[in-house]
Amino acid sequence: MNALAATNRNFKLAARLLGLDSKLEKSLLIPFREIKVECTIPKDDGTLASFVGFRVQHDNARGPMKGGIRYHPEVDPDEVNALAQLMTWKTAVANIPYGGAKGGIGCNPGDLSISELERLTRVFTQKIHDLIGIHIDVPAPDMGTGPQTMAWILDEYSKFHGHSPAVVTGKPIDLGGSLGRDAATGRGVLFAAEALLNEHGKTVSGQRFAIQGFGNVGSWAAQLIHEQGGKVVAVSDITGAIKNSKGIDVPSLMKHVKEHKGVKGFHGADAIEPQSVLVEDCDILIPAALGGVINRENANDIKAKFIVEAANHPTDPEADEILSKKGVVILPDIYANSGGVTVSYFEWVQNIQGFMWEEEKVNDVLKTYMTKGFKDVKEMCKTHDCDLRMGAFTLGVNRVARATVLRGWEA
Repeated sequence: MNALAATNRNFKLAARLLGLDSKLEKSLLIPFREIKVECTIPKDDGTLASFVGFRVQHDNARGPMKGGIRYHPEVDPDEVNALAQLMTWKTAVANIPYGGAKGGIGCNPGDLSISELERLTRVFTQKIHDLIGIHIDVPAPDMGTGPQTMAWILDEYSKFHGHSPAVVTGKPIDLGGSLGRDAATGRGVLFAAEALLNEHGKTVSGQRFAIQGFGNVGSWAAQLIHEQGGKVVAVSDITGAIKNSKGIDVPSLMKHVKEHKGVKGFHGADAIEPQSVLVEDCDILIPAALGGVINRENANDIKAKFIVEAANHPTDPEADEILSKKGVVILPDIYANSGGVTVSYFEWVQNIQGFMWEEEKVNDVLKTYMTKGFKDVKEMCKTHDCDLRMGAFTLGVNRVARATVLRGWEA
């Protein structure tokens, strides 16, 4: 089942639990606006190249739309639609005043020079500048983009609208980016895991973690878990996978990854098959890479008691059923990885106020939001007698539905 089908399925189950009428249900699913633009740029060798840029703006009942911009060769419209919709529910679960969006450009950023990427980003911004904005739609980095991409968008947008640092988040610190943004998703994963473990009378300290994916989110989660006394026993990334049942020395691994561009060959652990990291003996599994990695093929072999979804949509609906029968508790992505968008919200707030926060404040307020979010999800689980995934979906969908009705938008 692809991401869109799975997201629609979860939405429909939540709508049924909430007893939404069919007209409202239908209007909540339809995107507010889908934008598709041609971006033609001169390449460094003087030839012209054309790329397709797009933006799906899903819902703005609760505030400006929010979501990443990715540069990737296979940009699937269905997936972008699913991710835009997921952002709508995620911002509602986090209780921040945004709706959902997603977008990007179909290109392979590795094949383009820095100056070609800059020209492409600026042309894309010229095409959509009147459709994004501080109170309309606030983009952020995603796969294949980063703080520099955001800096180019900010500069190009500001040529039309005056200096507008709040038009994008995930910016470099020097241009109004927030302290603590880089670690935010990984730190949110830690706070989410803490909330879940506290519920079961445990703490992070002494628990064994396996982490699939060692990019920004996975590596920050590993460092922060290690600092809290958690044992990271297995890790994988695109280069390979490693395990050490006594616990991996995470600071040494970080040094190794910096030098060798991956976990492969790390001396403080044994090499294992990349897929087997998901089925390693551990207490908590954190999938922090791609979607659909936990499926009916491997769900029966998973030994973790808890799964904290740091990636978007890592668990297939079929695997969900198998795991819940086994008594595995899954903390869903729309809550567990919302630390990133929450700190993006803090960045936007700081830019609008023209007043920047200390990093300690960013982290403290993030913890408050993540802890409250978990309580809210648990409330919905009690009300509707459902698992955490449905608890999070009913919470998000209900907040958006209420805002939609209060604004008089229901069909």
